[in-house]
Amino acid sequence: MASHAIDMAPWSTALSPEHQQIFDEADRFARSELRPLAARMDDEEWWPDAMFRSLGNLGYFGISVPAELGGTGADIFTTGLVAQAFARSNHAFALAWVVHENLCLGNVYANASDEQRARFLPKLLSGEWIGALGLTEPGAGSDALGSMRTTARRDGDDYVLNGGKIYITNGPVADAVLVYAKTDMAAGPKGISAFVVETDTPGFKVAQKLKKMGFRGSQTAELVFEECRVPAANRLRGENQGVAVVMSGLDLERAIISPIMLGICERALELTIEHAKTREQFGQPIAGFQMIQAKLADMFVWIETMRSFTYQVLAECTAIAHGEGGRGRIHALTAASVMYAAETANRILNEAVQIHGGTGYIWESEINRLFRSIKLMEIGAGTTEVRKLIIAADLLK
Repeated sequence: MASHAIDMAPWSTALSPEHQQIFDEADRFARSELRPLAARMDDEEWWPDAMFRSLGNLGYFGISVPAELGGTGADIFTTGLVAQAFARSNHAFALAWVVHENLCLGNVYANASDEQRARFLPKLLSGEWIGALGLTEPGAGSDALGSMRTTARRDGDDYVLNGGKIYITNGPVADAVLVYAKTDMAAGPKGISAFVVETDTPGFKVAQKLKKMGFRGSQTAELVFEECRVPAANRLRGENQGVAVVMSGLDLERAIISPIMLGICERALELTIEHAKTREQFGQPIAGFQMIQAKLADMFVWIETMRSFTYQVLAECTAIAHGEGGRGRIHALTAASVMYAAETANRILNEAVQIHGGTGYIWESEINRLFRSIKLMEIGAGTTEVRKLIIAADLLK
C-alpha cells in the first residue's frame, strides 16, 4: 500500500479518486488472500500466523501514522475503508486487524514518547508484533474503568502487575498488549495507568482461549498477570494518566467498528442476490417473486443508509486530532454510528438468512457465518444501551 496524504473534501458519499483506489486495492487483496482463509478460521478457530507479516510488507499497518515514522501517512477515513474492504471477505480477520491497527498501534503512536515510538512502532508496523488491548475485566464490562481491579505497583524501575483481563481480541496470539491497570486504588478511574506489556514477560499468561459464537477466527482470550514485572519505561504518558490514553482514541475506535459491519452486510447482499437468482421454486428463480424482491430492496436501502452515516462519521473523525474525542458531538456521533450499524446489520442478516432458507440455517454456509457475527457489535466496544446513554447525555446537556 503506497503512502497517501489525502485532503478531506466536504463530506459526501462519493469517495475521492485516491480513496477509491485504496479501497479497490484492499478489496482485491482481501478477495484473493483473506477470503480463502475465512471458512477454516471459523470452522477451526484457526489463526493464519504469517498473514500479519504480509500485511506489514504491503503497508497495511500504521495507515494514519506519519510516513516519517514508517506509516502510510493517510487518515482515519482510509483506515475505515480498509476495514470495510477486509470485512467483505473475512470479517474475523478484519476485526483482528482493527484491534492491532487502531486499538493498539494507534494508541501507542498517539500517546508514546519519541523513545517509545522508536522501540515499539517498527515491530507493530512490520507485523512482527501482533497487538492487543487489555481493558475489560471479569465482572467489569460497561464500567471498565470504575470497576478495574488489575493493579500495578511501582518497584524501582519497574511496575509489578497483578490481575486479569477478559474478552481480549488477539489475546492468544498477541506479542504486545496495551494494558490498563490501577496505580492508585484510592483514586478510582483517575488512578489508572497504561502500559505496553510484551507477552513473553514472566508473569504474563493466557489463562484460556475463549470459544465464540461468531468472529471465531478472531482469537479471543482471558489474560492473567501474576507478579508480572514491566519496565516503567513501558508506561505511556505519566502515572495515573491512563484514562487520557483510553479517551484519546475512543471515538476513533468506535468509528472503525461501523465499516466492519458495512463490509459484512455488503457481502451478505451479494450472496443473497446470487442465491435468489439461482435458487428455483415453483419453476422459476425465487428472485422473480415480489416478496423476495421487497426484501432485497430493503437490504439495499439499509446498507446505503449505513454507508452514508458510516462515511459521514469517519470524515468527522478525520477532522479531529487524536485526543480531541471522548466528549461532545463527536462522542455522540460515533456512538450513534456503531449503534445504527449494529442494529441495522441485525435486520439485514435476518432477511438474508430468511431468503437463503434452510441453507442459511446450516452452520457451514457463509451466510450463517455472517449471521453469527452480528450480535458481537451490539455488545462489544460499548453496548447498545450504553451508546444510547452517550447520545442522550449529549442531547440533554
